[in-house]
Amino acid sequence: MDLKLIDDNGQVTSTVNGSDALFARDYNEPLVHQLVVAFQANARQGTRAQKGRSEVAKSTRKPWKQKGTGRARAGMASSPLWRGGGKIFPSSPDENFSHKVNRKMYRVGMCTILSQLVREDRLAVVEDIALESPKTRHFAGKLKGMGLERVLIITDSLDENLYLSSRNLPNALVLMVTEADPYNLVRFPKVVLTRSAVKKFEEVLG
Repeated sequence: MDLKLIDDNGQVTSTVNGSDALFARDYNEPLVHQLVVAFQANARQGTRAQKGRSEVAKSTRKPWKQKGTGRARAGMASSPLWRGGGKIFPSSPDENFSHKVNRKMYRVGMCTILSQLVREDRLAVVEDIALESPKTRHFAGKLKGMGLERVLIITDSLDENLYLSSRNLPNALVLMVTEADPYNLVRFPKVVLTRSAVKKFEEVLG
């Protein structure tokens, strides 16, 4: 599979040979959906907590007698049916939201996403992205010159200047190959890989 190689002006100069197993897979929408949902679910923290009827600060005294008042029977003010009462099925702080994804499913799903990005012309390759100093202004100008507005940049290894220059830009994200995830690959309209990142992807997912 030939991948487009662009220069600093965003122009296609040549192509880079990519593995067909990585960039030419058929699209599997249910698998991609499962990966994205699992990624978001595994990022959730079960820190929320609600009170049941035994935990709310209410008296356990019977509000009124059982018969003769014409009102509905009531046992205590902590009833979930009452305003201020406890929750019927309260959320606990140790709630587990995680989804299990097999390693083979994850690899195939990532390859499927990368292949679809190539088909939709949303993936490009650059030789390298290097900055002499950690300046957000310089990096923003570089992206503008390449015609990139919202972009995910994936590199082989972490460049400190590149990371520091990009972390304050809301429409740009820089990740290493080992940090790439299905959610960010799907949500960004443009994904740029360095040439070394393509080789690294082939090693990790091949």
